[in-house]
Amino acid sequence: MPELPEVEVTRQSFADRIRGARVTAIRVGKPLRWPLGSSAEAIVGQRVGEVSRRGKYLWLALDRGGLLLHLGMSGSLSFAPHVGEPGPHDHFDLVTARGTLRLTDPRRFGAVVWSEAADAPPAATLLAGLGLEPFDERFDGAHLHAALRRRRVAVKAALLGGEIVVGAGNIYACEALFEAGIDPRTRSDRISRPRAERLAQAVRATLAHAVELGGSTLRDFRDAHGAAGAFQLEAKVYGRAGQPCVRCGTPVRRIVQGARSTFFCPVCQRR
Repeated sequence: MPELPEVEVTRQSFADRIRGARVTAIRVGKPLRWPLGSSAEAIVGQRVGEVSRRGKYLWLALDRGGLLLHLGMSGSLSFAPHVGEPGPHDHFDLVTARGTLRLTDPRRFGAVVWSEAADAPPAATLLAGLGLEPFDERFDGAHLHAALRRRRVAVKAALLGGEIVVGAGNIYACEALFEAGIDPRTRSDRISRPRAERLAQAVRATLAHAVELGGSTLRDFRDAHGAAGAFQLEAKVYGRAGQPCVRCGTPVRRIVQGARSTFFCPVCQRR
């Protein structure tokens, strides 16, 4: 699933090129997760403004309202001056005078939804409940510690939930917990303030580094230029079960938490 770094890398790869472009046509293919909520005629003729991100959603501002996009489990966006005929998994085209923004989604869990504003329904409804952005100055050790104290689940599950902080998907949660030296099975309400501070810093640094490296390509993620991510090549624990820890040499362990694979070092990461 594309996580925050992949969505941010995607945004950066086309936002400047599409800004100011006039919409000339819209093609809607097979139904996605939610209906578009607007006629194509109402959007054609408008200009695209800023492209911003909230969690794993992208907001494309238009002259009147905007489009909220989500890549779902397997979606990707491409933006090119010329595109071929849509394939079986190409479900939405926003055609502009500068090129076509195409959503490709084999599993069709993605979405393109029109809304009057990002803070008006349905966009506001879909964005409600999201935690702080990891790069928000309010996301610090105090915030994380207070939020974790109210939960009795494993700390990794708390990070994945998205209500405390957005973007700490499976690979990034594993890596951040390793950097902070915290066993992923540790109960959230038992994380001390100093450890919460280290974890907040690790989450922020891990996600920032992932964005720098173009995200992670574990299967088929590509940005809007078609470039793959490279973060997975530098992972210290994720996907390295049985291999020596880069710090102490102990074999990295793999367990399953909430139907997701968790990787950690049993020596460097303490409960």
